[in-house]
Amino acid sequence: MTSQSQVKLRCRNVWMVYGSNPGRYFQSDDHRNATDSFIGKLRDEGFIPAAIDVNFDLLSGEIFAIMGLSGSGKSTVVRCLSRLVEPTFGEVILDGENLLEASDRELIEIRRHKMGMVFQNFGLLPHLTVFENIAFPLSLQKIQDSELRVQVERVIELVGLEGRESSFPRQLSGGQQQRVGIARSLAVEPEIWFLDEPFSALDPLIRKQMQDEFLRIQQLLHKSIVFITHDFLEALRVADRMAIMRDGRIVQIGTPQELVFAPADDYVAQFTSEVPRIRVLTAGQIVEPIMDAIVDDTRAMPVAPMDLPVEDLLPQLARHPSGVLVKGTDGDVLGIVTPDGVIRSLSGVNRASASPISLPDPV
Repeated sequence: MTSQSQVKLRCRNVWMVYGSNPGRYFQSDDHRNATDSFIGKLRDEGFIPAAIDVNFDLLSGEIFAIMGLSGSGKSTVVRCLSRLVEPTFGEVILDGENLLEASDRELIEIRRHKMGMVFQNFGLLPHLTVFENIAFPLSLQKIQDSELRVQVERVIELVGLEGRESSFPRQLSGGQQQRVGIARSLAVEPEIWFLDEPFSALDPLIRKQMQDEFLRIQQLLHKSIVFITHDFLEALRVADRMAIMRDGRIVQIGTPQELVFAPADDYVAQFTSEVPRIRVLTAGQIVEPIMDAIVDDTRAMPVAPMDLPVEDLLPQLARHPSGVLVKGTDGDVLGIVTPDGVIRSLSGVNRASASPISLPDPV
């Protein structure tokens, strides 16, 4: 169970309904259970419920991905969190403060000092150089030139844009432009980071590189991040937990393993059906006891952490077909993973019975 101190942001009962004065429908308790009849009533009256009773917590230092098809409401939710659009109802609580009750002046200060935002369209100012684009939000804070330069140079180095400080956006590749957008959002040293499909406009190879870069930056900065995407494989690479949305609602929240192996309904099962299981399974989930006959052989075996994806374990298994030892978070050996064990886990077949089995819970 997550303690109160670990939660950075709470999204509680957030609705976004487009139309003329939808707030009047939220003055009673009719909306509390988000029933189909209430939503049908809104639609019959010509309203568009884009976000329906959305609830989740964002933990400190966590990457929380919100996924869904086009029109599912995921981008609407992230805009509600930052109040780029005003939610019809609900609470967005950042560090104990309800952002929906903040005045315009207070909200400006929160955005300037606590929030970073990156969107699919890079939003760079074409007449400004790389340095000037990154420095722009800092200049709004009236930061002294010497301090501004230090902060801008720091994030330029962080995103790998050294030597391009004087370039204009038109002189950069798509990946470089997105690096500028990321650096600009990081320049204010935000506590929370909202990313709305930041890599979807990039070519596949550049997209993979930017995902790697994003993960490298997160390893250094440990930001609390809401990451919007429609690509499950992208979410699988970057997210600690995921939420899947459909028609404005959150259908399920969980780890990648929970969504793939324990889908809440047929929609989630279909959504995750094409996910390669080898990318989801971890060493700790398929570890087996060490047999007495091979105890002596374990001295020469490599060691892997329990949370290592099986996909990343394959090169070690290729070099050491007798197996790889798996250690828990306390450093104790939990057991062994073998090539045969990987094959059986992926196929769902038990060694003894040769019948389908359910995957074990993480050790």
